Amino acid sequence: MKVGMISFAHMHALSYAKYLVQHPEAELAGIWDDDQQRGNKMAKQFETEFYVDLDELLKTDIEAVIICSENVNHKEHVLKAASYKKQILCEKPIATEVEDAIEMINACCEHDVILQVAYPVRFAPAIQKMKEIIQSGKIGKVIAVNATNHGQMPGGWFIEKELSGGGSATDHIVHIMDLLRWILNDEVKNVYAEFDTRFYDIDVEDCGLVMLELESGVIVSIDPSWSRPKTFPTWGDVTMEIVGTEGALSVDAFKQHSLLYNDHDGKIQQQPWSEDMDEGLINDFIACVTSGRKPSITGIDGLRTLEVVKAAYHSNELKETVFLKR
Repeated sequence: MKVGMISFAHMHALSYAKYLVQHPEAELAGIWDDDQQRGNKMAKQFETEFYVDLDELLKTDIEAVIICSENVNHKEHVLKAASYKKQILCEKPIATEVEDAIEMINACCEHDVILQVAYPVRFAPAIQKMKEIIQSGKIGKVIAVNATNHGQMPGGWFIEKELSGGGSATDHIVHIMDLLRWILNDEVKNVYAEFDTRFYDIDVEDCGLVMLELESGVIVSIDPSWSRPKTFPTWGDVTMEIVGTEGALSVDAFKQHSLLYNDHDGKIQQQPWSEDMDEGLINDFIACVTSGRKPSITGIDGLRTLEVVKAAYHSNELKETVFLKR
């Protein structure tokens, strides 16, 4: 299966490309990037061809693309890839506006191509075990969730609203929301959120708190802040405390690691030893394309999480609870 990479703007592109070339049934057959210097560097690193023109890449016999461009460019690249009937894995968030996400989903349906959204945390072993325990009923009926997705401030285009769509809320709420929808099979009823910029001198929010009520009545809190200092041993976290009627469950998706005291770089670093969630995502996408099955994580999944983000921003502006309409 031949796959093309559309942009290395997002940091996850390196990991996706790494696992793509390691897969026995896949080939990284070409790269396009609007930054020619970056694109040529990546093509050399992964021993493939760099295309200056995106259409030229899409005209080749590649079956699929992985899109890792800036958030605001997801729509353009998904629509173009779909028009060439390429199967698509798109980095999260699916888009920066709900209307764009709907247009992307409709275009992929029209051209009969897969649109899978990159939510790799579903493939973290600890998260999969958590889902198994909850769905088995061991902690009874879930009544509340306290979750965090802290991270380091990424800089670059991530803090340029016209390219990213927003700051830490855009970057981090979606991961937690995808897990909640997937594990609890539930949707958001209403959102109250407050955001601020307190850690860095940037034009987008870097901290905040989101309170949700799901349609089943489950109460959820999410801290999506870019609150990890540069010296923190890893980029951030995904943690969840699940409270049920028969017990409680605490999960840290990245707890399985060793500490490296790195004198060479002057850092203490966490070295994960569990199965890599990015590898799970790439393997799943390849299996999805080669077998012709529906994607595990759909465009609709991406849309629903984006709706929550936009409702959270609206709530922050109004300083009141916002009810979702679907």
